[in-house]
Amino acid sequence: MTYQRRSTPLMRFLPLLAACLVTFGGAAANIASAQDAVLPPPAALVMENVPAVPASLAAQVAKYTEFKPTSFTGWHPTKMEMLLSRRHKNTPQIYRLTKPGGQMELLTDYSEPVRRASYLAPEGKSYVFGKDTGGNEVVRMYRREFGAADAIPLTPEGLRVGGVAVTKNGNQMVYTTVPVNRQGSADKINTTLWITDPLKPEAVKKLAEFEGGGWFGFNFSPNNKQLVYQEYVSANESYLWLFDIATAKSRRLTEKDGKETVAYSGAQFSQDGNGVYTITDRGSEFQRLNYIDLATGKHTVLTGDIHWDIQSVDLSDDGKMIAFVANEDGNNVLRLMRTSDHKLTPSPKLPLGTISGVDWHRDSTHLAMNVTSATSPSEIYSVNIKTNEVTRWTTHEVMQVDAAKFVEPELIRWKSFDGRMISGFLYRAPAGKFPGKRPVLVNIHGGPEAQFQPGFMGRNNYFTDEMGISLIYPNVRGSSGYGKSFLKLDNGMLREDSVKDIGALFDWIATQKDLDASKIAVTGGSYGGYMSLAVSTNYSDRIAAAIDIVGISNFVTFLEKTESYRRDLRRVEYGDERDPEMRKFMEKIAPLNNAYKIKKPLFVVQGKNDPRVPYQEADQIVATVKKNGTPVWYMTALDEGHGFAKKANADYQFFSTITFLSKYLLGK
Repeated sequence: MTYQRRSTPLMRFLPLLAACLVTFGGAAANIASAQDAVLPPPAALVMENVPAVPASLAAQVAKYTEFKPTSFTGWHPTKMEMLLSRRHKNTPQIYRLTKPGGQMELLTDYSEPVRRASYLAPEGKSYVFGKDTGGNEVVRMYRREFGAADAIPLTPEGLRVGGVAVTKNGNQMVYTTVPVNRQGSADKINTTLWITDPLKPEAVKKLAEFEGGGWFGFNFSPNNKQLVYQEYVSANESYLWLFDIATAKSRRLTEKDGKETVAYSGAQFSQDGNGVYTITDRGSEFQRLNYIDLATGKHTVLTGDIHWDIQSVDLSDDGKMIAFVANEDGNNVLRLMRTSDHKLTPSPKLPLGTISGVDWHRDSTHLAMNVTSATSPSEIYSVNIKTNEVTRWTTHEVMQVDAAKFVEPELIRWKSFDGRMISGFLYRAPAGKFPGKRPVLVNIHGGPEAQFQPGFMGRNNYFTDEMGISLIYPNVRGSSGYGKSFLKLDNGMLREDSVKDIGALFDWIATQKDLDASKIAVTGGSYGGYMSLAVSTNYSDRIAAAIDIVGISNFVTFLEKTESYRRDLRRVEYGDERDPEMRKFMEKIAPLNNAYKIKKPLFVVQGKNDPRVPYQEADQIVATVKKNGTPVWYMTALDEGHGFAKKANADYQFFSTITFLSKYLLGK
């Protein structure tokens, strides 16, 4: 059914009722159930066959939806204060925090999410941020003075902006633009590089134009005369370039050697400008920290004794220290290295968890980062590297639910069809609370060049703690973090091998005494949505239900309709639909063309403005599966893109997911 937003006395009363239910909890929930009250959906949601959400359910689940993960976005250039992103009302917004544990000052208040911002040097009297509209990812950059009501646009409207970098003195900013709303297999685009003064954005100057859309990671040299940046071809292949701003001439710093494809990322100049630090898998299965001498081109490996991927890196302003994060089997470790002799120094004792956003203060002494774990949403910490003292800057307010009691993940491994070991993380439903074999929800990450790392599950803890569902997050072949050979194992014609990894996981589940192999549901977003659909066609007899969130239903139609700035980058991973043999293979494995095999209930979720996986991918799979007589729920948000970013939409999606799993997985 499609909800019509007609204002009636009952409709005007229900939001107040729902608010009361959230406040008064269980007792009010019982009253609501007796009165059959429902929670009105957000105005932007359009739904087919999705049952109304009981207000009592929303009240019961509400305490699991109020977490506010906090993310560091930038240090003040001189003071010990920072900018951060945290949810305000319906969307993430930017706050200023002037001391650890202090009161956060709200700086932005938009209907659209704002997740990134930085102070503008040298005084830090203003800040720069970006936002899109309705999830369309057409980001535009703005500058705002502290205390001012209006934000000044820094970049043009209607073009997708990326590659933003600002000099340390704040008087130059570079950014790239690509055209949008371009589709079609034969369409070609260029990326344009611009430079401007953030205080005088009207004086913008075009620096260069690059072929394609894979140009990222721009960083200025210490003297602000050069740029280092990345040409991204695929997760396994990229190159570093240097650009001279005065002459507008560029040269490729890393060449093809004909023996192996190499990936580079995180490039930044050394303090003397004579070299570049970068993360690369050159000569290795794993991403290692390297130093490249600009005069000779010589590579020096700095982390050869660490046999896991280096995930991120940042160089201190004085050039004396490097901070980097190693990804060790899905867990993160912060390490510090001197640049003088490339020796590691003692690492600070941080809380166990996933580490991101590592960033040096200009004083080259304090290092900020986000830390999250199974029992804590993302919080901001800093480290004084001279004393190794760890300071916690933010603490989540007290909640109705105790996050400290959430289940911890367990690393699991299983043998796939070809003998290869695949791993993932299992969150078991509490045995004391839910005796007997438990149903399982398998949640497959997107990418596919990504990795699930055991962080905070947020609202998904409701599944384990209240519904008794155990959760498994697999890292199937094609995931990052396990070496570049593993990363390639699902490319092109190997696509369905990753689906077979899920079939092998089902076999493993059947061997576990506390897991019920007869009650398995599968879900995933983006590429994970494709995997959910593919599992539904290949293993329909082994699952109870599937949830596809912004997923691909046919790689041919996906590549023809995805935004042009992404198309060539995705072809390297998925294959080129213009090649007759590859097109034939894509059509053969497409869930859309195998939809007659989908016999178990399906829930499809889609953002109307999604530039990555266009809404037509959802429309066509829903229409086709409905012809089978298979139950299909369909939820579209008119103000969202690649996933739901607005809390009201995300909450309603979650409430509906609970209803879906209760009916088709738990049989209630």
